[in-house]
Amino acid sequence: MTELSANVHFQHGQLTENFPDNHLSNTNDNTERRRHENSDNPDSESNGQPQNSTRQVVEQDDEEEELTLKYGAKHVIMLFAPVTLCMVVVVATIKSVSFYTRKDGQLIYTPFTEETETVGQRALNSILNAAIMISVIIVMTILLVVLYKYRCYKVIHGWLIISSLFLLFFFSFIYLTEVFKTYNLAMDYITLALMVWNFGVVGMICIHWKGPLRLQQAYLIMISALMALVFIKYLPEWTAWLILAVISVYDLIAVLSPKGPLRMLVETAQERNETLFPALIYSSTMIWLVNMAEEDPEAQKPAPKRSTYDKQATGNQTQSESAEADDGGFSQEWEQQRDNRIGPQESTAETRAHAQAFQSSSLTSEDPEERGVKLGLGDFIFYSVLVGKASATASGDWNTTLACFVAILIGLCLTLLLLAIFKKALPALPISITFGLVFYFATDNLVQPFMDQLAFHQFYI
Repeated sequence: MTELSANVHFQHGQLTENFPDNHLSNTNDNTERRRHENSDNPDSESNGQPQNSTRQVVEQDDEEEELTLKYGAKHVIMLFAPVTLCMVVVVATIKSVSFYTRKDGQLIYTPFTEETETVGQRALNSILNAAIMISVIIVMTILLVVLYKYRCYKVIHGWLIISSLFLLFFFSFIYLTEVFKTYNLAMDYITLALMVWNFGVVGMICIHWKGPLRLQQAYLIMISALMALVFIKYLPEWTAWLILAVISVYDLIAVLSPKGPLRMLVETAQERNETLFPALIYSSTMIWLVNMAEEDPEAQKPAPKRSTYDKQATGNQTQSESAEADDGGFSQEWEQQRDNRIGPQESTAETRAHAQAFQSSSLTSEDPEERGVKLGLGDFIFYSVLVGKASATASGDWNTTLACFVAILIGLCLTLLLLAIFKKALPALPISITFGLVFYFATDNLVQPFMDQLAFHQFYI
């Protein structure tokens, strides 16, 4: 995150960082080379001026480091805002709408009930439920990786479109219905159907085609909150906590292991120079599909490699044509005319430093969407499930809810810090979920009883 030229992706709990053209490593290598040349030729001059390449390189490195810190801090804040907003929506709904805290059944992936006579039987049922749920997640992830590996893009898009349809139409209809019931607002079904239709159609256009960036971000946050609310309602309490713990461990293995499915997915996307599907990823900058739709798609297609070989084959037909292809149009006559106009030019350390500075500035100015923060919706969902479940099961205690909220943000910040240090793919769930679970049980079982006793005895600290 703190690396400016990095792409930060997250897919089901994974943050990755892409460094285009190895710009930073090349900068360091060129810096050492210039310092070595300057130490060998301390009195060398270019056009009558002494060379100060070392000082210029140091100033350039300082500017790049300062830009990195500013840009990284900016996007850390841009990442905190949507995560906070998603959790606030979930907590506000849990506190006001009783439908999502009422037990009306369980998911088909969690068939074992927790309403048992003994604690041991309840623990066993929760373990079985968590095992089934995690197995389903693993199978779905592997299926997605296999489809992407074999370029079954239409199948993946159809899968994501169907999921978005359910979230934007069916789940939003249930959500609006329960909100109107809670606040006793009269609403006829025709008006409600029109509202859901407009909401869903605009959401499908923004997510799967193009639309304003803020609107797209709002829809991604909303569908994440709706999915989290469904999990909060239909997952039993012990099963939910166990699933959160196990999913963080699975995320760690899937990202860091050499054959992990999430690592293979991101590496495949990097090898193909493709962006992962926007329906799965929250982006803080302009999404790539908008730029593709606004510009000429034919102009954006890179020239095929075969055309280069065709040019070389054509250039080798005659000796004169090959000579023109080799010099690139800068023949000796052109050089003589240039020397007559502006004088002889030589490649020196100073001129190379200026050229590299210009190149680095052009790299940082191009493709702003490549520098944005991208976080998968899986993080939004599980973060919100943790905070929402804490709000629903902690006896209405705000201290526990706020503790889990702060713990998640601290864990996310530490994950971004580790990402900047190691500069490799790192899972985003383990630290945040671990902190959230520790803060939840510590606050609910230690801090809250202590504060209740203080209030009972009227002690004030």
